[in-house]
Amino acid sequence: MSFLPAELIKKKRDGGHHTREEIEFLILENAKGNLPDYQMAAWLMAVFFRGMNADETHALTEVMLHSGQVLDFSNISVAKVDKHSTGGVGDKTSLILGPIVAAAGLAVPMIAGRGLGHTGGTLDKLESIPGFSIRMSETRFHELVAKHGLCFMGQTDQICPADKKIYALRDVTATIESFPLICASIMSKKLAEGIDALVLDVKYGSGAFMKTASMACDLAAALKDIGDKAGKRVHAFITNMDQPTGHFMGNALEVQEVLHIMNGSREHEDTRSLSLDLAAHMIFLGNKTKSIEEARALSEEILVSGRALRKFEEVVAAQGGDLSQLPKAQFQSTVKSPQKGYLSAFNTESIGYSCILLGAGRLHTSDPVDPTAGLKLHKKLGEPVESGENIFTLYSNNKNTFAETEARLKTCFQISESPFVAPTLIDRIMI
Repeated sequence: MSFLPAELIKKKRDGGHHTREEIEFLILENAKGNLPDYQMAAWLMAVFFRGMNADETHALTEVMLHSGQVLDFSNISVAKVDKHSTGGVGDKTSLILGPIVAAAGLAVPMIAGRGLGHTGGTLDKLESIPGFSIRMSETRFHELVAKHGLCFMGQTDQICPADKKIYALRDVTATIESFPLICASIMSKKLAEGIDALVLDVKYGSGAFMKTASMACDLAAALKDIGDKAGKRVHAFITNMDQPTGHFMGNALEVQEVLHIMNGSREHEDTRSLSLDLAAHMIFLGNKTKSIEEARALSEEILVSGRALRKFEEVVAAQGGDLSQLPKAQFQSTVKSPQKGYLSAFNTESIGYSCILLGAGRLHTSDPVDPTAGLKLHKKLGEPVESGENIFTLYSNNKNTFAETEARLKTCFQISESPFVAPTLIDRIMI
C-alpha cells in the first residue's frame, strides 16, 4: 500500500494516530532510500512533539525489528541476556558487566551503539583499543558468543536496518528524547539479538535524556511492557545521572578506568557498584542463581578474583584488540575551583558536550573521533574542594579545543559553602 509522505507528516503534526500500514510505509520506504531523509526528519520532529500511543509504539518497534534479520541463538544451551542503558556521561558499565556475566556461564550477545547526543557510546569506547573490530558477519558474531560467552558488535545492515538510518537522523535533528522513538530503537535492536532476558538502566537527571525520575519511570515501564509482551524477562533500573559516572569521560580514558576497576581499584566506586548490581540482575534473570543476593555475591567474586579481567582480555583479543597499546592524548589542561566549599551541582549534559568539543564525540554523523580525548573529573558531588584545586583535567590531541571547552566547563559546576549530600545512584528497580 502506498501513501503520500507529506500527508502522513501532516497527520502526525496535527496529533493524529498512524495505522500500522502507515508506519510500515514510512519506515521501510526510508530504509530503502525511497523516502528522503528530509521528510523522515520532518516526521521525526512531528513524533517528538505529538508522541505516539502504545499501539503505534508497538507497531514501530515491530516494523523496525522485522526490517532485517532476527538472530537465532537457540543452539546455545545457556540463557542469552543483555543490558541496555538509555545513555549517560561516563557510563562504561557494559565493559565490566559483560565479562562478569559471561564468566558466570551465560551468553551475552551485545549489539552496542555509538555516542548519541551528549552521551558516549560503547562502540566508540571499544574502538579506542587498537585493532578492536566491531564489524563482522552475523555468523562470526554467533561463533564468538558461542565460544567466549560475549561479543560486542555494531549494528549491521541486516539487523534493524530501518532503525540504523533513523538513529543517525535523531542524533542530528534534536529528536533523541522522544519516548516512542527511544522505545522502538532500543527494543527492536535488543529483540533482534535473540535474547531471553534484558536488564535496562534508565537514567534521569542533568546528564540524561530523561530529566526527572518520573519521566524515567514512565520510559522504563514502556520499555518493559514491550519486552514483556515479546515474552522476555525484563528488569529495569532507574538511576541518577546528575553527575558523570566514574571519574573519566572519553573513549580510551574510560577503557583505562574499566581496567583499573577490574584490577582491584575501589576509587571509582559508583561505576564498580552499579556494574555489579546490573550484572547480578542479568545473572539472576539467566537462571544461574536462585536469588538476586546470591547473584550479587557471585558477581563480586568474579570481579575480585580476576575472572572478569581475564574474560575481558580474552574477548578483546578475540576481536583483534590490544589493550597494551591504549592511546594517550598529547595535550592536557585543567579547570580549577574558584573557591573553597563543597561541590553541589553539575550540568552533566554540558560536561558531555564538552567531551565532544574536545573530540571524543561527534557534532555531525561524519565527524571523526579522537580516541584519546576526554575529561577526568577529580571531585564528585558532596566532596570538599579547596580554592585552586583541580575539578577537571582535559585531554586531547588538538590543543586548539581547550579554550572553548574550558570556558564551558567553568559554568558546569557549582560550589556551596555548606555540606551537600549527593543523590543516591539507584533510585529504584522495577521487577
